[in-house]
Amino acid sequence: MARFDGLTVLLTGATGGFGGEMARRLASEGANLVLSDLDAQRLEQMAAALDAQTATLAGDITNESLSEQLVALALARFGRIDIAINNAGIAQPFVRFHLIPSEDARRVIEVDLLGVFYAMKHQLPAMERQHRKTGRKGTIVNVASVAGLVGAPRLAAYSAAKHGVLGLTRTAAAEYAAKGIRVNAVCPSFSRTDMVTDMLKLSPASPGKAEADLTHGVPMKRLAEIDEVIEIILFAADPANSFMTGQALAADGGITAL
Repeated sequence: MARFDGLTVLLTGATGGFGGEMARRLASEGANLVLSDLDAQRLEQMAAALDAQTATLAGDITNESLSEQLVALALARFGRIDIAINNAGIAQPFVRFHLIPSEDARRVIEVDLLGVFYAMKHQLPAMERQHRKTGRKGTIVNVASVAGLVGAPRLAAYSAAKHGVLGLTRTAAAEYAAKGIRVNAVCPSFSRTDMVTDMLKLSPASPGKAEADLTHGVPMKRLAEIDEVIEIILFAADPANSFMTGQALAADGGITAL
């Protein structure tokens, strides 16, 4: 039996670099999927291509009502919510602290931090009620960043938001450990997603030089591939991984080993 067979997984940021591949992997391993992202047409097209039972709801994660509606959708369509992967996020301009436009900083914190807060605020009580009534356990995986574990020059607002995600993760893990809910975070470094490749295209250097500059501080001297990060997210979500909670799993090519 596949490890997610028959489980209901709520996934935000479902059409992005990590999200799209995660949805495909979860579908291939038997999950029922509740998917969300900003672009309704793209979301529907992606869901239609999956070999899985799906429900979709497009919207902005900074609107708290979206998180409430997604949990309600999971319960109405599938009668349960077993796993939530809070993956929606955006980047900021790659500039020094004092050059970050304040509106960009506000938007990053609203999406990357408050979006996770709103999601968990509605996921946690639903999972707690489910565990109390049926004994089913719940799992939340927050996609953070290595920028939430260490300082991140030229990414101050993004780093602040991701540090906040780890605070939410650890606090919720401690509060809900006895309620049948595990909460962990995955912290990738720069990965070969559209977000990163688009940023590299803005560099005046050649593509190879731009990538080398970006990964200069990575002991492995390369970007993470999407599949490598997905493996860690699915490991954190795996029901068999039942005693790990409150952890920040670094997928960083060795950055935090230094």
